[in-house]
Amino acid sequence: MILRESEFGFPSVLARTADATPETACSEVESEVIQLFDEYRSRLLRYVLSIGLTAGHGEEIVQEVFLALFRHLRQGKPKDNLRGWVFRVAHNLALKARMSERTRPDRVELDEAVAAEQVDPQPNPEQQLASGQRQTRLMATVRALPERDQHCLHLRAEGLRYREIAEILDMSLGAVSISLSRSLARLARADRG
Repeated sequence: MILRESEFGFPSVLARTADATPETACSEVESEVIQLFDEYRSRLLRYVLSIGLTAGHGEEIVQEVFLALFRHLRQGKPKDNLRGWVFRVAHNLALKARMSERTRPDRVELDEAVAAEQVDPQPNPEQQLASGQRQTRLMATVRALPERDQHCLHLRAEGLRYREIAEILDMSLGAVSISLSRSLARLARADRG
């Protein structure tokens, strides 16, 4: 068996054994594994890191999972629920690695910077919903403000100074300050509720 590194660090396996499948079937399996690797690599790595492995061990586990997947598919075993299969194998390998890592005295703690890189920066569905509800509530509060207070708030949000706002809206500096204080207090109350 010959191992060669792909651009993602995943060992591309080319079987050259007596019991190997025909070359076309092997390349179909290899293509399928590479496609699954591209799709699930970062998710699997995040998962094994959440189990408590170091980044280096996590990468090794992910590579072992896809090597096992290649062997699984090359042997003609079932393809149903491959996503579940790769996560189950990753879970089991990660638990074994964590147990052996805990017995080693030189165990390195997970680097927080590496863990932060692996976390998906996109908000999850609950965060998106909460953010949308918050934005709707705040916009309703802004629309309920008197028109002059809305203008003061929008101009301040654009970065204008109090004095500039007073000149634009033909108000006193004190009136701008009161308007903005009142508007911000209403927004703060709406944000809490």
